[in-house]
Amino acid sequence: MKKIIHPVAGGLAMLCIATFWLATALSESFGTDETITAVKTAIPWGLLVLIPALMAAGGSGFALAQGRRGGLLSAKIKRMQWIAANGVLILIPAALFLASKARAGEFDGVFYAVQALELAAGAANIALLGLNMRDGLRMTGRLRRPAR
Repeated sequence: MKKIIHPVAGGLAMLCIATFWLATALSESFGTDETITAVKTAIPWGLLVLIPALMAAGGSGFALAQGRRGGLLSAKIKRMQWIAANGVLILIPAALFLASKARAGEFDGVFYAVQALELAAGAANIALLGLNMRDGLRMTGRLRRPAR
């Protein structure tokens, strides 16, 4: 069961973060204030899917590791620590702050500064999750390592 939960939960987490990021970038680039407000107020509701997905991916990953360390596994664990810290310290507070500012119609310099930080942190998490997916596929033999 862990072998099913881990990739499904990880894929769902990646899909959520990528959807949040893309919806934000598109609404900021091409949308109206109403569109931006709709996106920014929907994202905190999406956290109700994202956070359990990340917890399930992390928990099942640790269970699959069965206490082993080293190599790709250690790299994945270090990345997950950064992903979690980035989410808890930057992304979740930013999402809640931006939703509040958008609801109030306050699209000021502070809104856009936090928005830029959120986009950068989200891009970092997408990249880190992508690296973890790549390493997970390598560990299971579904992806070959490049020849040296």
